[in-house]
Amino acid sequence: MEPAIILMDELTDQATRQMLQSVVDRKRKFDKYKRDHLISLWASMILAGMFLIYIYLYIAKPYSYSFFAMFSAFVDQSDHFIFLIAVIGLYGYMLVLKQKLDKAEKEYHGLRCEIIDRSKDLWRDQAWKTRHKVYEAMKKNYDINLYHENK
Repeated sequence: MEPAIILMDELTDQATRQMLQSVVDRKRKFDKYKRDHLISLWASMILAGMFLIYIYLYIAKPYSYSFFAMFSAFVDQSDHFIFLIAVIGLYGYMLVLKQKLDKAEKEYHGLRCEIIDRSKDLWRDQAWKTRHKVYEAMKKNYDINLYHENK
């Protein structure tokens, strides 16, 4: 369990601390997928741009007099297919990461909203008056907003 969550011992009970730890774990998973998706997005765009520039400079421009000449120049070298498969593969990997990112965001946002919805049950009586300390600690330490359901 995170040290900042353990320090909330007097403000929360064990079940609430476990929920807070779970939302921190899901936030980290979401951030990891977000970073990985962004890297794969940029890598696929750069690789596709390089591929298109290469195709233009070494195939389209010299053999522009005939489509058949361009096609046969492209097919003559197997490196072109390897490069094309690499571009398509990286784009597919980016799409897979996007799906995982969306799923992780849905899980994270769902648990965060559940904590917000159940806040009356999680902090009762005297703890209700000190729950803002937990909210501030979560916002400060983990960038998790428990004040509102909006992202």
